[in-house]
This record gives sequence, C-alpha cells and structure tokens, in this order.
Amino acid sequence: MNAPTQRTHSTVPRISATFDKYVISEIQRAAATGIYDIRGAGAKRKLPHFDDLLFLGASISRYPLEGYRERCGTNVTLGTRFARRPLELKIPITIAGMSFGSLSAPAKEALGRGASAMGTSTTTGDGGMTDEERSHSKTLIYQYLPSRYGMNPHDLRRADAIEIVIGQGAKPGGGGMLLGQKITERVAKMRSLPPGIDQRSACRHPDWTGPDDLEIKIEELREITDWEKPIFVKVGASRPYYDTALAIKAGADVVVLDGMQGGTAATQEVFIEHVGLPTLAAIPLAVKALQELGLHRKVQLVVSGGIRNGADVAKALALGADAVSIGTAALIALGDNDPALESEYQKLGTTAGAYDDWHEGRDPAGITTQDPALYARLDPINAGRRLANFLAVLTLETQTIARACGKSHVHNLEPEDLVALNVEAAAMARVPLAGTNWIPGKDAG
Repeated sequence: MNAPTQRTHSTVPRISATFDKYVISEIQRAAATGIYDIRGAGAKRKLPHFDDLLFLGASISRYPLEGYRERCGTNVTLGTRFARRPLELKIPITIAGMSFGSLSAPAKEALGRGASAMGTSTTTGDGGMTDEERSHSKTLIYQYLPSRYGMNPHDLRRADAIEIVIGQGAKPGGGGMLLGQKITERVAKMRSLPPGIDQRSACRHPDWTGPDDLEIKIEELREITDWEKPIFVKVGASRPYYDTALAIKAGADVVVLDGMQGGTAATQEVFIEHVGLPTLAAIPLAVKALQELGLHRKVQLVVSGGIRNGADVAKALALGADAVSIGTAALIALGDNDPALESEYQKLGTTAGAYDDWHEGRDPAGITTQDPALYARLDPINAGRRLANFLAVLTLETQTIARACGKSHVHNLEPEDLVALNVEAAAMARVPLAGTNWIPGKDAG
C-alpha cells in the first residue's frame, strides 16, 4: 500500500476563526478539570463601543467656546425626584460599587479619598460598609443587594443614598462569588458567614419578585431613612427599555444602567462574554423609556460599563445619560495591572494588562486581596491621589469636547453632536452613519 502523500509545498498554517488558540485551550482546560472557568473584569471580546462614535466639532454652522475664557459646567444633581437631600456632585463621574471582600480595606479607603477630592461619590458594593470607606467618602452610596450581606438600618441611615442592585452588566441574572481565601475573619463577620468558605450570592432579592413588590421595598427604605436619601435602582443591560420603565414606576429617583463591558470580581467566563447588551446599545433604549414617561433629566440616568476616558464620558452624556460610573478604570488608576509588577504577574501565569484573577486574592498591587502582606503595599493616600488625578483628567477631557461642540455645560451635549463609524454602532446608538443622514433601523422601534 502506498504511503499517504505529504504536502511538500510551503504553506502558512491557518488558524481557525471558530477554533482559535484560546478556544482550543479552553476546551482542553475544561476537559482536564471538569469545571468552568471563573474570572473577574468584564467582557474581553470586541464589541461595538464608544470608540465607534465621533463628535462633530463646531466650525461655521456651530460656534465653539473658548477653552480658557468661557465656562463649561460639569456639576450634576442626582435624586431630585422624591429625595429631600439629593446628591450634589461637582463632576458627572462616580465610582461604582465594589465590595470590601472583593477589594482590600486600603483600596476602599483610596476610592473614598479620590472621589471626595473631586467632589463626587463612591459606592459600597456587596458586603456592607466599612469605617474606612465611610470616614473617607464625603458622599457614599450604599448598595442594597440580594445577599443582604452587612445590611443594617444604621448603615442605611449613615449613607447618602441607597442603590438597590437588581443586576450587574457582567452577569445580569446572576449572583456574585467570593472564594474562601478572601473571606477573612473580618469579612466573614461583616457578612455573617463562616470564614474560609466559598460564598455565592443570590441572583435575586429574597423578599420581592416584581415591580409592584419593588415599589413596596422602595417605600420601606424611604421610611427607614426619613425620605432623605435618593433611591437608585441598578440593572444590568439586558432589557433596558422595560427595566428602566419599571424602575421608574416603582419609584426610583435614579436608574443605574450597567452594560456588559462592566467588570465584576468573579463570575463564569461564559457569563461575562455571552450574556447582556453592550453599553452602547443599552443607553438609547433607557433614554427612550425616560422620554416617553416625560421624566428624562427628572429621573437621572447613570451609565457604567467600559468607561475609560473623557471621550467615553462625553459620548454617554450626549446619548442622554446624566452621569457615568467607573469601576475597572478606577482600579487601574489606583495601581492595578501596573507594568512595574510584571514579574509578579508572570509568576501568577498572567501579564500586566491581562490580570483578571481577582477572586484568587493574590493581587500583587494589593487591591483585590485580603492578604495583609499584599494589601500593605497599597498606600491609600497616594492611591487616592492617583484616582483624583484620573478623575480630573476625565473631567477636563469631557469639557474639552463639550466646548468644541459649543456647549456651556457637559449636559448640553446631545445625539445631534455624534456620528457613527459603522452600521452596527449607528443602529445601536441611533445616530447617523458618518457622512450620511442614515440611522439604520430608526423606524424599526
């Protein structure tokens, strides 16, 4: 029998687009271990995002503002609908909820310091309120989650606002995870859990199932806090039009909309990459619900999920948001994924810029860990200063764009100031394709 013919001509090996090297490695890992992969951070796949939009700066048909002579306001008030004490913020950029447990106590303190220095708010996250965070946060939002970890009326009253978390952009419909190595004695005591045991939070609230029950819950929280505190409702982007409308019906002062580029401390890889909507697609649907109810700008919209720079902030505001919230970018500003720690990241089997194993508690930057030797590396004063610098830059960049579009306040940015670079972004953001007046799918609802 003749031997099989071998290819003798020179070819370049072709990698399958469907079965690329990462997919193959995941199949092999799953086959070897029998468990799904858990990681932190947000979606890593390429999605339509703010980079696919451009601003139309002023020229003859529009009149720009002089950068050093004409004011461009950045202040925002959140919670004007029912609360007796709405939040007065100097900038439209807030810090998203990230728990003590997921983050170290010095990291939580640093977030409070940086936000306070810039006149904005930070948020507790799952697991309760720490004294470090409260004492260093001028404006602190208390997250009220399905787990009820650390929840008590005293801390509800100590907060400046309450955020009822229905879902998160990285995992709408799913609960959180905190592995046992991060549940120290202190974390366990705050959460009423046994130390060292893996914890999985509930995916839904235990005492209500729909918008009518949510309305009752909001009334209870208002009574506990004497109607002082704004009530936020946070949803992961999946059905933003209906979720926004129902949150408003239930009595929310503020709706927080988290797109799938939003990060998380830990959940299944398959969840992060395949559940939810891109932030860009979610904003116009939420704004449409607000507009149809006659409550746009009266019920404020805060958008999170992949905000990285002032251009992202400006684009979110132009699409109709009142403010944005940052999480992953804030951790990077504190010192996460620092190239100076590259050798230590390599020892963990990763690299700076790709490190997302926050749940393992071995973060060499001292941010996503409960190891005393590691979190001692993080100086909360210096890290807070770095965050304040970053927030200042985001604000200045946002103002620069607003002035270039002729706006005396960043909230005067509007969809008319935007165009899209491709059909997908144009359809999602509901702005024209660049060089045309065409908005794909505009009449499709």
